[in-house]
Amino acid sequence: MASWRPASPSSSAAPARRFTPFVVLETTAVLAGVANGITMVAFPWLVLETTGDATATATIAAVTALPLLLSMLFTGVVVDRLGRRPVAIVSDVLSMLSVVLVPVLAMTVGLQYGLLLLVAALGAVFDPAGVTARETMLPEAARTAGLSLERANGLHDGAYNIAFLIGPGLGGILVATIGTTTTFWATAAAFALSAILMACTRMPGGARVRHSGEQHGLAKATVEGLSFLWRDKLLRTMAVLGALLVGVWLPVEGVVLPYVFNEADQPGRLGLLITAMSAGGVVGALLYAAWGSRFPRRWAFVGSLILCAIPCVGLALLPPYPAMLLLGVLTGLFFGAVSPVNNLALQNRTPERLRGRVVGAMGSSAYAAGPIGYLVAGPLVDAWGPQPVLLLMTVSLLVVSIASAFLPSLALLDAPPLPGSAGHPDHIVVGPDVRMVEAEMAAHVRDDEPQRAA
Repeated sequence: MASWRPASPSSSAAPARRFTPFVVLETTAVLAGVANGITMVAFPWLVLETTGDATATATIAAVTALPLLLSMLFTGVVVDRLGRRPVAIVSDVLSMLSVVLVPVLAMTVGLQYGLLLLVAALGAVFDPAGVTARETMLPEAARTAGLSLERANGLHDGAYNIAFLIGPGLGGILVATIGTTTTFWATAAAFALSAILMACTRMPGGARVRHSGEQHGLAKATVEGLSFLWRDKLLRTMAVLGALLVGVWLPVEGVVLPYVFNEADQPGRLGLLITAMSAGGVVGALLYAAWGSRFPRRWAFVGSLILCAIPCVGLALLPPYPAMLLLGVLTGLFFGAVSPVNNLALQNRTPERLRGRVVGAMGSSAYAAGPIGYLVAGPLVDAWGPQPVLLLMTVSLLVVSIASAFLPSLALLDAPPLPGSAGHPDHIVVGPDVRMVEAEMAAHVRDDEPQRAA
């Protein structure tokens, strides 16, 4: 199937490609991802060192998921109103300051559990804004570089996986060599460099989206994004699937696996396993970027989910560590099409002025299930041990993945982009025509209404 590519301007000569915005966008995504990857290993390790309690680790993850959920929910409106590039810069700066608090508190008043809870909550509030802002700038950066959205999304997901290829492994090494609290300085440096690069680059589509007819406040604008997400049956299905998958996987990565390797006092092995998953993810995303347009998106998405879940079940059997690394690589490799196809669905069905808030709503819906998963996983690990819980959660992941093959709404993944969306050939970034193309899009969404029961 041929991929949709941006239409050429009406002028006689097409503009020269500019790769700098796209390269900078992906570089900042890698830097912020590396910072989060280090924290993914260092923070649970720090909590376990401080408390020695899996339930405490799960509870802090669950409690911080609430500000993460609220931040993702409202961040999209802030991105749309204040501008994508400014929000990305400020988010990285505030994330940097939040992680600097860990070594500063350790050197001054000490790290009590309540303070760790506060620091984790601050990081959860600030970081999603940067993720949302970079995600919403991707279509324009890709267009400037002359890339199709199919390829750009594969490269973007590849960059994200490169970050988690580097970050967790580096985090495990740093924890083992320089200590847990000192490791957070490396996280702060990565956030700082990301902010500097974004501040020094002019990003297409980085300014706020102008729409003279919009007078809503923050709450009403957020509801507007949520309403659009819910009315579109494909995006609604993708949001529900994302919530189920994240609700199962986040506790595995944030509680169960750290507990397994903490018992063995092997932080480096935890970091290396997550790195192996990310290495597979890099290859999988790049393969999709290169050849994804040749396959129906629906079956690429469903096939990736199922094939990814199978080695996850193998991991739950806790085989010898080399086999765990191989299964980790396969998990990431087969996940390759999931995120790019999810991004394409959003870009092909969301109007320009709502893109930030719909990205935020999709993210918040995914993370809404996180607190439940954390609060269930922690006590179960303390009661049963890590392996039975790991097996239960990975089998649940496989069941959800198989069930996705029977969802008829996923057939819309292969439908043409709607007018007014970033994926449409006649996409308009800003201007008076925004309202006209959004009216066309609303008609398409209403056409879906009678099919909801399907």
